[in-house]
Amino acid sequence: MKKVVSSVILVVMTMASISAQNIFFPTKEGLTLVYANLDAKGKADSYVRRTIRKVEGSDNNLSISYITQTLDKNHKPVDDNLVEVPYTATISNGVLELDMKSFATSRTKKFIEIEGDKIRIPSTLAPGDKLDDAKFILTVNMGFKIKVDVSLTEQECLVIEEVTVPAGTFKCYKVTQTSTAAVMRKTITNKIVTWYAPGIGSVKSETYNEKGKLQTTVELQSQEG
Repeated sequence: MKKVVSSVILVVMTMASISAQNIFFPTKEGLTLVYANLDAKGKADSYVRRTIRKVEGSDNNLSISYITQTLDKNHKPVDDNLVEVPYTATISNGVLELDMKSFATSRTKKFIEIEGDKIRIPSTLAPGDKLDDAKFILTVNMGFKIKVDVSLTEQECLVIEEVTVPAGTFKCYKVTQTSTAAVMRKTITNKIVTWYAPGIGSVKSETYNEKGKLQTTVELQSQEG
């Protein structure tokens, strides 16, 4: 359950970095990005490959279709079937709006439903900028339904700095946020630090528990195309 919640929050934050003037998500058709999921000791336990298939629209309305594939620690596909997921980002009066419902794909709707606030991100980011809080409900169907109340708070762009990962060195916007997930009378609070690069999106993301201990890291391993 904890991994499901963390995965959904990661996807949300990756997508929420899109903006009209400074797009923090890949928009080049054919571009492939490979991310490593690292444990607290920095050891890779899996990878995710994302390939941009199609980009349509303009600055005010972008539709980016891509396929994703999960790989095990030996870079072998966990599932032979590629999952194509279309997302639409809408910019209104300089503000990005993302409907949480779009993150429940046709393949996952059988066991995951998402309802709640839209994620709103300004069209530009600068150190000191604070982002609006967002709340949503994640319902997981495991034969019986479990509801998870998720909130994203204390979201702020701290600084612009260079970050080096296996894929290279990138000029990034460092954004922090607090994610709180309440499920079955238990609350899980994490601090997430993410570095976003224009044209790429998330380059690196670290998740810390309530005691400030590093739990997981996701970092860009390579890019092709």
